[in-house]
Amino acid sequence: MADPQESKILVIGGTGYIGRFIIGASAKANHPSFVLVGETNMPRENSFKISRTWMSVVTGDLHDGLDCLAKVIKQVDVVISAVNRMQLVDQTKIIAAIKEAGNVKRFFPSEFGNDADRAEGIPYTYVSSNCFAGYFLPTLAQPGATSPPRDKVIIVGDGNPKEIFVKEEDISTYTIRAVDDPRTLNKVLYLKPPKNIYSFNELVALCEKKFGKALGKVNVPEDKLLNDIIGQFSKIQD
Repeated sequence: MADPQESKILVIGGTGYIGRFIIGASAKANHPSFVLVGETNMPRENSFKISRTWMSVVTGDLHDGLDCLAKVIKQVDVVISAVNRMQLVDQTKIIAAIKEAGNVKRFFPSEFGNDADRAEGIPYTYVSSNCFAGYFLPTLAQPGATSPPRDKVIIVGDGNPKEIFVKEEDISTYTIRAVDDPRTLNKVLYLKPPKNIYSFNELVALCEKKFGKALGKVNVPEDKLLNDIIGQFSKIQD
């Protein structure tokens, strides 16, 4: 039974990659948890199971219109956006609906991994989670790979800059803990586990140690990568 003092949380994008972890952590922490699901993806029942946890389903979509989205938001205390990177701009619709609803005490934009500093006057918390460990590490971020590289690895630049990797379960747990924490109100919550900071070269060395063999290394200059990206973008525009 949920604690009546726990905030009601709506996760938008809850069926996506990080969203599934977040709603699982929300329900585990005894928050009444809701996930916004479009009619085409609506389950037969009014609740469904993610990460061995049940949560309530609310029918809706970011493109349903201001009044419809605001009506959904009025049912909760906190809105957590976990929309994918292609929908980040669409969060303006969520912001407008939160303003219309007028009852939300905290908004978590879907800027996981980014450093941001404002939310149009709405009470907010940004979670700067850096790299998703479960997303990047299993393949060492190799293009098109579905498993760790066993023969060669592509290294962008000299491979020395360091990056922070955080487990998705930890990102979700700290996100939910921040919901009712006054210290995180209108702040950026940085997740930087000191033992999870590695350069790409260090990650390759760990893989080599685990596999018991050296990997072939192909260094791609940063300028070449940038020019390739610009070239691909130009083709799309044409």
